Amino acid sequence: MSEPEPTTGGGTRILNEDWAATILGLVLLILIITGVIPTGLVP
Repeated sequence: MSEPEPTTGGGTRILNEDWAATILGLVLLILIITGVIPTGLVP
């Protein structure tokens, strides 16, 4: 029997670290494409 997914007090699921890393990566990509972060700072 598997353990239930962790939830917050409101009954919504906690954002796990995989989704957090995915969202952060997409935000950084968008910032680079739009020119907010200069390409010289990106290795």
